[in-house]
Amino acid sequence: MTPASFRFLKAMCVAAAGCMVLAACGNNPTTSTNLATDQTLKFPILDDFGTLDPAIADAETDQEIQQNMFNGLTKFDNNLNVVPDIASKMPDLSADGLTYTFTLRHDVTFSNGDKVTSKDVLYSWNRAAAMSGAYGTSYGTNLAAIVGYDKVSTQTAVGAALEKLLEAKDKTVIMSGLTAPDDYTVKVQLAFPAGWFLSAISLTGSTGQLVDQNAVKQDFDNWWTNPATAIGTGPYKMTSRVPKATVDFASVDNWWGLPKPTVTKVHLDIINDASTAITKYEQGGYDIYGYGGYSNAPVADVLRIQGTPSEKSQLLIHAKVRTTWLSFNMVSDSKRLAKGPFTMDQGQTAHDLRLAFALAVDKKKLATVVCSDIVCEAATGGLITKGLTGYLGDGADPLSAFDAARAKTLLTGADPTGAKTKGLTYVYDPSNPLNKPTAEFLQSQWQDNLGVHVELQAVSHSAFIKSRLKGDYVLSRDGWQADYNHPQDWFDNLWGSALGCPDSSCTTGYHTTAYDALVKQADQESGDKALADYKKLSQMLIDDVVYIPLFYSRGSFLFKPYVKGAGTNNFVDYPWNGIQILQH
Repeated sequence: MTPASFRFLKAMCVAAAGCMVLAACGNNPTTSTNLATDQTLKFPILDDFGTLDPAIADAETDQEIQQNMFNGLTKFDNNLNVVPDIASKMPDLSADGLTYTFTLRHDVTFSNGDKVTSKDVLYSWNRAAAMSGAYGTSYGTNLAAIVGYDKVSTQTAVGAALEKLLEAKDKTVIMSGLTAPDDYTVKVQLAFPAGWFLSAISLTGSTGQLVDQNAVKQDFDNWWTNPATAIGTGPYKMTSRVPKATVDFASVDNWWGLPKPTVTKVHLDIINDASTAITKYEQGGYDIYGYGGYSNAPVADVLRIQGTPSEKSQLLIHAKVRTTWLSFNMVSDSKRLAKGPFTMDQGQTAHDLRLAFALAVDKKKLATVVCSDIVCEAATGGLITKGLTGYLGDGADPLSAFDAARAKTLLTGADPTGAKTKGLTYVYDPSNPLNKPTAEFLQSQWQDNLGVHVELQAVSHSAFIKSRLKGDYVLSRDGWQADYNHPQDWFDNLWGSALGCPDSSCTTGYHTTAYDALVKQADQESGDKALADYKKLSQMLIDDVVYIPLFYSRGSFLFKPYVKGAGTNNFVDYPWNGIQILQH
């Protein structure tokens, strides 16, 4: 059933189209009669994985791959409806909205043949909750409404020591609200009503996905790196991996789900340069470009392909629910490497410096210079992407304004000698082809409008994410792609003490007593009342100048005409098991 509290969070497609593909739309494509003999799908990714462990995965680039290897009790279909997955039906919900009862299918197995039962749900979710604090994970909060999460998430054991506690079912790593009356029933008791809970556990490649304890315990932290132990319930399994070079997957024989895979092999090359990858696509080396979370393409390549009659029909530009911004280091403490002049303990002076750096950037010019107003648009309506619940409205974010004169005045008042802003560095990850020109644009704006020189530093994507979340950077590229259409997805996963701020899984370190109290309150509300409080949280971030808004993204994809069933919605790419390679 779909209670009223679910209607507010139900994910939706935004912008011009609800469903965008080249050849097929939906979860159950019919088998074509003109299939190619070789059903191998080939595409590039622009950096190696950070992790494929659902308990600690954080990046879209990893989760796009994980959706083909792992399953949860429920999932989003291609039209972004929450539907049963490993569960045989949608959960029964108690009248008070606090107890979910899931009934599992009896035919689900891991790729190694191990049967899936309720104990796998308990192990996977308890493991994810126990890792959320010790490992500094962003998505542990997806389970935060479950009774006992607050205690389990504070435990500190890691690796083999944590596995030992899980095997012993030690109470320090067991959420009391998660129980299994029998092998195929799971009961979830929430500490408070949470209309977002079902969407949160449906998120692909995240804490709601199931892992096999028999595989994980072989190497608790690195099991996913080895094809022999990278075991999931999904339609594909890893068969080989050469770090920073190639990864191969194969379809799982007699997979339990639908649609049954037509593509039998998937080959990924890790190529650090997007233009090189696009050239190889054009030469016939790849079937797709833009899958795997790397849907940003160099603007020059997009413009060239748009002007090439034989190729322009292969190009899909589609709005993604992704916002890019700049984050400041807001906290100075012994556990964070970054210090800098922007920390909140420095009071109004630091606030004025943050605001000066924000107002000195012409965001509309950035969208023109960096994106040619094609692959992005200026972020003027807050961090929550345009089209989603919680968007503030076009031009409603005062931090998106450009006012060079006021910026200079603020800088002069806060840093009259220039000593505070000397030696600053902006750090970014170059795997996204928009990030380098964005960094160069920011550098020129601060130089021209403030007279401040900021150095630029490029760090590989996976290393960048890990260091940024530890608080290593004073100024850094930041961003978020919505997981589902609910503001909780943003405010729980990016700021605040419940996430782990200031020192765990928190780029800025930002947390205040007022923020923590209001986000907790909003998460327990529904409908218009919740939305009003989430908008107050947006205003807190604006008032404290926690970020500089940059742009909302549009993904750029290339699909060969013979690839059927591939595509994307605003949130996620379509999974591999719905794709077919036609004769060509």
